[in-house]
Amino acid sequence: MMQTCPLCASVEHLPFHRDARRDYRRCRQCELVFVPAHQRLGPAEEKAVYDRHQNSPDDTGYRRFLSRLFDPLVARLEPGARGLDFGAGPGPTLSVMFEEAGHPMAIFDPFYAPDASVLERHYDFVTASEVAEHLFAPGQELERLMGLLAPGGWLGMMTKRVSSVEAFAGWHYILDPTHVCFFSEATFHWFAEHWQLRVEFPAEDVVLLQRSETPGFR
Repeated sequence: MMQTCPLCASVEHLPFHRDARRDYRRCRQCELVFVPAHQRLGPAEEKAVYDRHQNSPDDTGYRRFLSRLFDPLVARLEPGARGLDFGAGPGPTLSVMFEEAGHPMAIFDPFYAPDASVLERHYDFVTASEVAEHLFAPGQELERLMGLLAPGGWLGMMTKRVSSVEAFAGWHYILDPTHVCFFSEATFHWFAEHWQLRVEFPAEDVVLLQRSETPGFR
């Protein structure tokens, strides 16, 4: 059975690139580039890669990296806005930065902070830094995150974006075996239109998506 696009569920996708390890297909509807399901890592292999990450709130370089998402998002928040850092990883740092700015935070990570009760609340904003490219089912996961946002809430994401086939072929981002979904600006525009969101691109690897102020839409 043909795999559907993991974001929009379309069956219309075409070969985009192939290297020695994996195939990459691009959806004709939402333009997501994705790795076929049978070429993804298993849970133990995936976690083994993440365990090698050494991120920490004490790392000023890592804070500077995260500031590309933090700075434009914090500027759009009301004082005391409550947030969730989704996919916080083994060394949560973005949540610490928001807490230092006066925003109470919850964190969730399927491997390192798997308390699913935090996914039963509503938030003024949700962050997902370097998360989207790891999602096996981005359509389901992003729908879940949208459901956590209060009216007018923000979803802030950081992930490097696909530009062209030629650039993709030599892109370091595809060398990480845990990276299985690759978004382009067109993909985010599709997602924003699908969910009736306001979309902004404050940096080349950052996107901010805002829900309507109207309660209960979609």
